[in-house]
Amino acid sequence: MAQGIGRGLGQRFGTIACLLLVNTACTTASTPAPTDSPAASTLGVSDTKQDQNQNFTNQGKNQGKKVILTSFTVIADMAQQVAGDKAIVNSLTKIGAEIHGYEPTPSDLRRGQQADLILDNGLGLEKWAEKFYGNLRNIPHITLSQGVAVIDISQDSSAGKPNPHAWMSPKAALIYVENIRKALGDLDPINASTYNANAATYSQKIKTLDQQLRETIATVPPEKRFIVSCEGAFSYLAQDYGLKELYLWAVNSEQQATPKQIQQVIQRVRSQKIPVVFCESTVSADAQKQVAREAGAKFAGVFYVDSLTTANGVAPTYLDLLTYNVNILVKGLQEN
Repeated sequence: MAQGIGRGLGQRFGTIACLLLVNTACTTASTPAPTDSPAASTLGVSDTKQDQNQNFTNQGKNQGKKVILTSFTVIADMAQQVAGDKAIVNSLTKIGAEIHGYEPTPSDLRRGQQADLILDNGLGLEKWAEKFYGNLRNIPHITLSQGVAVIDISQDSSAGKPNPHAWMSPKAALIYVENIRKALGDLDPINASTYNANAATYSQKIKTLDQQLRETIATVPPEKRFIVSCEGAFSYLAQDYGLKELYLWAVNSEQQATPKQIQQVIQRVRSQKIPVVFCESTVSADAQKQVAREAGAKFAGVFYVDSLTTANGVAPTYLDLLTYNVNILVKGLQEN
């Protein structure tokens, strides 16, 4: 499991927290009015931390809208679908960031203090969250996985702990959307009717995609329905669609497989004659490429789990992420 924020970062948080009110006030007073619309950058993720802070503060305060901060880009997209143009939604972590072992910066702490609400995944995904929240004053936060039927990790040092990747199940995603709807409505009751309508529309899109993905996977014979990844991030999706999951490590931590883990997967891929293996976009694929070479399989590409892509990438939204992952999986299993 990813470790929490180090002692040095905790000391840095303490210093920043003491000065936070002064810094925030000065920043708010001195930043110019925004020149971009809320949709100008994907999920509010700017090129630099300075730009993030300025845009994040200005967009909400100067437009009279609530400012929502999420822990990572996938749930930022979900929240944006529900919020529409009634709130400003930003992701704390950038596109491509590894969320498990992320270490928030003092700049992130300022962004947190400027938000009206923070949304996180929970289930141990954000190991840094407790200390992060402890250094904020009176900023509410909601855990979106509340109400999900949790799947526990079954192997490695993480055995018995909850698998945090519940959003990878469209059925669980409906619970996320409902929790977002409630949270935004409670925070901003004037716009609750818009949030309710947007959530209903988005939920129907998820349900429609769920059926499409089910039909796509059904084109693969049941005995061939394997999904081999670096991280055990597909347990919820595998349960939904009857896939057999195989992975190198349970949860991203060191981002490097042990020789034992690699050999175990090689043996399974070889014995089951699994034709393709994959890895996730936020970690190194070197170990999985070794599996492919030694097991006689093909390394067939990258899955997107903990992060979306930029707008011109293959997975700029949550729905695109699910669609892309299932399509490249099925294509690999059918072609090889």
